Amino acid sequence: MGAVPAGEAPLGTLAAPEPEARPDLWPSTARRGADGALEIGGRSVGEILADAPTPVFVLDEADLRGRAATWAAAMAEEFWSGYGMVGGEAYYAGKAFLTTRVARTVLAEGMGIDTASAGELAVGVAALAALDGEEATLRAGRLGLHGNGKTRTEIRTALAHRVGHLVLDSAEEIELAAAAVRELRETGHYAPAETGSVMLRLTTGIHAGGHEYISTAHEDQKFGISVATGAALDAARAVVAAPELTLHGLHSHIGSQIFDLAGFREAVGVVLRLRHQIAAATGVLCEEVDLGGGYGIAYTGADPVAPSPAEVARALAEAVHLTCTELGDAVPHVSVEPGRSIAGPAMVTLYTVTGLKRVQLGEGAARLYVSVDGGMSDNIRPALYDAAYTALVANRRPDPEAGLVRARVVGKHCESGDVVVRDVDLPADLAVGDVLAVPATGAYGRSMASNYNLFTRPGVAWVEDGRQGWVLRPETIADLLALEGD
Repeated sequence: MGAVPAGEAPLGTLAAPEPEARPDLWPSTARRGADGALEIGGRSVGEILADAPTPVFVLDEADLRGRAATWAAAMAEEFWSGYGMVGGEAYYAGKAFLTTRVARTVLAEGMGIDTASAGELAVGVAALAALDGEEATLRAGRLGLHGNGKTRTEIRTALAHRVGHLVLDSAEEIELAAAAVRELRETGHYAPAETGSVMLRLTTGIHAGGHEYISTAHEDQKFGISVATGAALDAARAVVAAPELTLHGLHSHIGSQIFDLAGFREAVGVVLRLRHQIAAATGVLCEEVDLGGGYGIAYTGADPVAPSPAEVARALAEAVHLTCTELGDAVPHVSVEPGRSIAGPAMVTLYTVTGLKRVQLGEGAARLYVSVDGGMSDNIRPALYDAAYTALVANRRPDPEAGLVRARVVGKHCESGDVVVRDVDLPADLAVGDVLAVPATGAYGRSMASNYNLFTRPGVAWVEDGRQGWVLRPETIADLLALEGD
């Protein structure tokens, strides 16, 4: 095939780790079967594809359930009252990937659900009703709604369900929330003196993450209310002064794909000091602090192993206890919002190789372009964030004697940026018809999928204990045509 292009990593260093080598990169049940094919949830790739042709997302339900339970347990333990705390919770960040089936799973394992739209909130409400009955949706403390630019209808809906976290993002949203409570009182949905419980999203000035677009706590961006300028303190005063509202807590989110916990510790200090200032100014000491999400995962063998939920929870608990002791304040209830770290490793995307193009690059260097039957419509993150992924041959065990080639896995779309995996070392005997598995696609893969070039969005198949079904069925061209008007 030829040498790798100048300046690139040596051949062999970009091969995807097998599940036994980097279990954090793959669903917990992933392994090679006796015939060399990848197995997930007790089903081989061949068995999966017999009922769910490529491209397809494959969700390991046992893995998803286990990750949700681990986060819930970690927060409950580290913020246990026996340790001098007053409780901790984990809310699943539904924007990563949300369906009613996923929502029921995480709720059943002790998590709440954080939503960012009317649609996500509706899914959370439906799942809560399925688990606990319709009555539970009238006091949906395990659900939350955040995001900027919320409409009056969205805010009213959240208040009507009495969600546990209604996170307001601006002075305008404070006014909308107060107006919504007045309407709920007038219609009898709220008692005459009942208030709406709200939180405020803060811009702390602390940000983290590998890309500017996924760092969300610096000043010059759309999210949050600035602590540094005094706007957050003013917003807190406004909420406390509004007879329709109760200031329940403060919310901070510093970015995404974060491995270093130092940024979270710094954010704890900023949030709790503002909490102290608000109490001094208004007499209200917020009951809860939500420290957001953004906890990183590995996408390739070059990524580090991420901190565990227990390590994250302990670091946050220590920072909260230390800061509250310094300030002389009672500790708050603490919540976090992991999404990627639950859904991401629990899912794999399977593609079929449809074409191979060997490109000579000069000076003996070459690259193998591997076309697959999906692309940027089922994973926009490489094009949007330059996100790195990896891939391995999943339908067979590669022949070690065949050697490796430097490859780029590309999709079918009419865009030069339609790249699934930018750089990966694949077996030199790769052939059309082989199946590639791309791990860690559970977060922001299907949830950000599109119909670009009128592609149909892939389905999501669940697998567990040798069984299989659909989380989301694959779209058909008939589905797309059905949306058209006259």
